[in-house]
Amino acid sequence: MSLTNTKCQNAKYSANGSNKLADGGGLYLHLKPSGAKVWRQRYRFNGKENTLTHGPYPTVSLLEARDKREEARKILLAGNDPAQVRKDQKLSAATNAATTFELVAREWYELNKDQWSPHYSMTILHRFEQGVFPYFGNHPVSEVTAPHLLDAMRRIERRGAPEVAHRTLQLCGQVFRYAIVTGRMSRSPAGDLRGALRPTKHSHYASIDTKELPEFLRVLEKNDVRLYAQTRHAVRMLMLTFVRTTELIAAKWPEFDLANAEWIIPAERMKMKRPHIVPLAKQVLEILKELKELNGKREYVFASEARPLQHMSNNTVLSALKRLGYNGRMTGHGFRALAMTTIKEKLGYRHEVVDRQLAHAPASKVDAAYDRAKFLDDRKVMMQDWADYLDKVAATGKVIRVNFG
Repeated sequence: MSLTNTKCQNAKYSANGSNKLADGGGLYLHLKPSGAKVWRQRYRFNGKENTLTHGPYPTVSLLEARDKREEARKILLAGNDPAQVRKDQKLSAATNAATTFELVAREWYELNKDQWSPHYSMTILHRFEQGVFPYFGNHPVSEVTAPHLLDAMRRIERRGAPEVAHRTLQLCGQVFRYAIVTGRMSRSPAGDLRGALRPTKHSHYASIDTKELPEFLRVLEKNDVRLYAQTRHAVRMLMLTFVRTTELIAAKWPEFDLANAEWIIPAERMKMKRPHIVPLAKQVLEILKELKELNGKREYVFASEARPLQHMSNNTVLSALKRLGYNGRMTGHGFRALAMTTIKEKLGYRHEVVDRQLAHAPASKVDAAYDRAKFLDDRKVMMQDWADYLDKVAATGKVIRVNFG
């Protein structure tokens, strides 16, 4: 006779009874001395009797237990052992949980992060954590589909960042390739999105023209917006040294050889992964002297105002330029383009000399050797000429031509 829900509710363990209430088809409710009630099912497979557990009552209701019984019977009819099938399913679920996209992505990140600069490493992790993990990070990597990818990338596009969407898609593609070579998926869905994202135009970093230099220098000197002294020094040093913003803000005191007026940026902080020498003009040495009084006891030359153990944020420079009235017209990176153009056109220096100071890659090993042998001396003179030129422009309020080089 089949069980009813009332019978299941009222059933109690008896020391003298069988404590197994049958429902038919091998299914029964097992009453335990502790008062617990558990659904079990007897079945035979390959001539051997076995027992399958379907869960506790009333968490698993009578109807649910019967559904589980029927599922087990179908598996038996197909010639398989229900207990083994259940073990395989649990193993598969555990494997999937251990190979989610987020876990594989973080594994790939840890494997590669040492070859990246700290800033780029943080950028990659931020893009995953903000634009990818919340949407399909918990999916098994092998089950991430093109629609999953497209939805996440379009969310980034809707933030007004189509270029970031393209770069994030490229990062996802690298994770998928890593998953393939480590045997966790067979095909990457990233290629299916070719042509699905909004096209982007490559644009140079915003930079003012040489003719705008006098006004920029006047605004920076007047400082009506009351920038912190350290922030103004950062802007000045970007203009005087035209290094990349990330190279400036992460500078540490041991990198500076003040006696020889040189700043040696280590290879791991350079885009080209080679150490780079920046000759320091007298004006830069004066700035460093003032910064020494502000941050001389700290690790970073440009220590964060809010978190002194960390360096200044890249956004600090961008925010300063915005407050000065140059939003969309000038960036920290723009000082590199400004220096290249002005030094060539107004100071008369050859392209090769300025190009080496920008730390662009030499075209060949011969070029690299020539760089070390001769261009460093030229660059030392050029960097002082550039600083003196900026002083003359600030003093006269005019862009002039001076053939230093």
